[in-house]
Amino acid sequence: MVVRVAVVQAAPVAFDLAATLDKVEALAARAAEGGVDLVLFPEAFVSCYPRGIAFGAVVGGRTPEGRAWYRRYWESSVDVPGPATDRLGAIARKHGTHLVIGVIERGLGTLYCTALTFSPGGELLGKHRKLMPTAAERLVWGFGDGSTMPVFETPIGRLGTVICWENYMPLMRMHMYAQGVQLYCAPTADPRDTWVASMRHVAAEGRCFVLSANQFARRGDYPADYPLDVPADEVLSIGNSVIVSPLGEVLAGPATDGETVLRADLDLGAITEGKYDFDVVGHYARPDVFHLSVDTTPRPPVS
Repeated sequence: MVVRVAVVQAAPVAFDLAATLDKVEALAARAAEGGVDLVLFPEAFVSCYPRGIAFGAVVGGRTPEGRAWYRRYWESSVDVPGPATDRLGAIARKHGTHLVIGVIERGLGTLYCTALTFSPGGELLGKHRKLMPTAAERLVWGFGDGSTMPVFETPIGRLGTVICWENYMPLMRMHMYAQGVQLYCAPTADPRDTWVASMRHVAAEGRCFVLSANQFARRGDYPADYPLDVPADEVLSIGNSVIVSPLGEVLAGPATDGETVLRADLDLGAITEGKYDFDVVGHYARPDVFHLSVDTTPRPPVS
């Protein structure tokens, strides 16, 4: 079976939900030209990854300006489900493609870095909340729990998502491999060459196809009053989006020259060929020595 995929490297209209959804629609149309089975967007695409902002926080104190920026961030984020997810589902349905996209999800007063997966019919198949926000991300994003780490059985294969530096969590990767992930989506905000090396490692380790989407972002993609004093044309993230085979070979990218769409045709039979000599949750495992226990129950604060 051959699956045609597209990875979108672009920036949203930061802190502007309506304009970002319009841009998603335009980019999805571009990505789906000629017909595709899966379109992947970057981490935190709706409505932004707040790169470079401190939200007025220091140890022991917060500023009124920082609180105002958090409110602005919350107001441009989405409810799941809600009107924004209805719009995203309609975009997937219009182009007849699976859609995986990073959003900032509202959960009462807390924001979560979330990846949503839609079917070609526009159904919201489910979500994954980032388990561990990295460094200063913890100022504005809450922690997910084990109940949103799915791998979806779809007509194009088993589809799962791990967000940014979660991919550096070996036990989480093992959980995904154990679910038989074939199309491993890794939306990210990390534009470094080391990230590309990590994606090649994950693909070779899991014997799966890895798709990684990052934003290509300039200062001008953020509001004029955004507290980042650099020229509007300064590049804040070069992207480095990439598509990798189950043997760790780069099939498309890494892209660093601007907004673009990467495409590749993926032969799922290559996964079986790769597992001939290495299956980390099969014949290459040593369950007599190593064992992983995963808690996938929801952990609400009140029950």
